[in-house]
Amino acid sequence: MTVSERKAAGAGRARRGPVVRRARAVFDAVEHLAGGVGTAVLALAALAWIIIVALLCLVGVGLLLARTVPRVVRIVAERERGRLTRWGPDELFGAGRPADRLRPALADPVVRRELRWLLIHGTFGWIVGILGLTFALHAVQDVTYPMWWRILPPDEATPTFVPWTVESDGDALAVALFGMGMAVLFVASGPMLARLQARPGRGLLAPPADMDLSLRIAQLSATRAAALNAHATELRRIERSLHDGAQNRLVAVTVLIGATRRALARDPAKAEGMLEQAQDAAEQALAELRTVVRSILPPVLEGRGLAGALSGLAADCAVPCEVDVDIPGRCAVSVEATAYFVTAEALTNIAKHSRARHASVTARRDADALTLRIEDDGVGGADGRGGTGLTGVRSRIEALDGRLAVTSPPGGPTIIEVELPCGL
Repeated sequence: MTVSERKAAGAGRARRGPVVRRARAVFDAVEHLAGGVGTAVLALAALAWIIIVALLCLVGVGLLLARTVPRVVRIVAERERGRLTRWGPDELFGAGRPADRLRPALADPVVRRELRWLLIHGTFGWIVGILGLTFALHAVQDVTYPMWWRILPPDEATPTFVPWTVESDGDALAVALFGMGMAVLFVASGPMLARLQARPGRGLLAPPADMDLSLRIAQLSATRAAALNAHATELRRIERSLHDGAQNRLVAVTVLIGATRRALARDPAKAEGMLEQAQDAAEQALAELRTVVRSILPPVLEGRGLAGALSGLAADCAVPCEVDVDIPGRCAVSVEATAYFVTAEALTNIAKHSRARHASVTARRDADALTLRIEDDGVGGADGRGGTGLTGVRSRIEALDGRLAVTSPPGGPTIIEVELPCGL
């Protein structure tokens, strides 16, 4: 491929980038609205159960079932917390199992907030989700309408939201244009509807301040342990590299030099060959020492910065890789080194396992965080917790109190998103 062809391909990918992101946002909105409708149905069922128990309490039978109300509320709330955690940037934690007795449970502020969410999500969230999904489904139905409208009975040929009667191909084409308008409306409003549906859950199901502090303490303790484990793992790796590589080479150099000294008096010609072998072994040991040093802190970061280092990794990758870096200034050395090693490991996995045809690396510094996104169009199926090489990457990131998200459905694409704090 010539330089002009590479530039044209890069410009084409740049033009397709916003379109792909918008399409992905629309598909994500459909998925989130559908998931929200699912939890809204559960919320409606929980509300119905609360009403049934309240009515049964009038005859005394409901008193035996009253203790199930907090549990039912907590189960439905935990489903929504799990859904919002998978979607959003913040993890929502519950408060464990509620009290068995109704009065202490209702005195718990977390349970009261969950009850408020149950009422809002079971009504407002359900309406918003149905509205958004209706727009999406009818848009698809109307856009494809001219292809199948003739197989419908005449009295059922007119779609629900179309204000005219369909009697000809022209009318069917007008329905398709109407569907395109609905599709444009959903593209513009679908992500907003998904955020609107999730807002009560993010506001009411978030942990209270005191619980958030305790969770933060636990998180910092886990981060400290991860940092110590990562440090110990790195020391063991360096020790193995030195022991199995450079140390063996240096031992060989020592043996060869000793043998050469003994051979000088007996066979000078043989000593010359042994000196060459010793020199080769010393050069190999030096090369392996340089490799170990680069694995500790790559010199390219000091000389070219993170942008140049990532560009170098992309250039050496066996899969064509596009780099987009916008990082004003320099980050902390530990942050840049972690971003470098994460990218190196991800590109190595892409080259070995993904069967991808294209990859991309995007790095941004937004406020006090460095965000890194590595994407490929391969076969997917990567598991960040299944020993695929990303486990060590996760340890490095968590040691800096960062976050790692891996999205890799079967069939691809694989997206690795990393957030590293760099404000201090």
